[in-house]
Amino acid sequence: MKICVFCSANQQIDPDFFAMTEELGVWAVKNGHSIVYGGVNQGLMECIGKATKEAGGRTIGVVPTMVEKTGRTSDYVEIEIPCDNLTDRKQLMMDQSDAFIALPGGIGTIDEIFTVAASATIGYHQKPVILYNMKGFWNQLIALLDDLKTKGMIRGNWRDYIKTADSIEEISQLL
Repeated sequence: MKICVFCSANQQIDPDFFAMTEELGVWAVKNGHSIVYGGVNQGLMECIGKATKEAGGRTIGVVPTMVEKTGRTSDYVEIEIPCDNLTDRKQLMMDQSDAFIALPGGIGTIDEIFTVAASATIGYHQKPVILYNMKGFWNQLIALLDDLKTKGMIRGNWRDYIKTADSIEEISQLL
C-alpha cells in the first residue's frame, strides 16, 4: 500500500516526534508499504523520508516548484512528482495514495487532512485518514471536531472519515 504522510517541515519541535516518525517509517517498510510525502528536506518530512529509505523502502515525494527553487528537496526522495502549487500537490498525493496518516504539523498539515477528509465525505474516495496522535498532539483538534459535531456543523460522525491512533499498533489495526 502507498501511505501518504502529512507532517511538519519544522526542526524545532519535540524530539520524541522525530523518534516516533522514524519508527513509523521502519514499520511501513517492514509491512511492505511505500511512503508518499511532501519531499522537503526539513523536519518530520525529512525524518520520514530518511527512515523509510534507510530501512529499504520506497519514497515518493510530491514536490512543489517553489520547494525545488529554494533547494529544499530531500535527498531521500526516490520518485519525485513535481507540481505547480499546494493545491496540485494535495490532488497528486490523493491520487498516489491508498491511505493517509497525519503526524504533528501546522497549517499545511491541517489543510491536507481536511482536504482529504472533505473529499471522502462527498464520496470522492473511501481511503482511510488517520491522525497519529503522538503524545496527544491532536487532542485539541479532536475536541474541536467533537464541538463542531455537537453544534450541528458536521453531518454524521466525523470519526467515519478521520480516525485517530495513539500508536503504530493502532495505525496497523486501522489499515
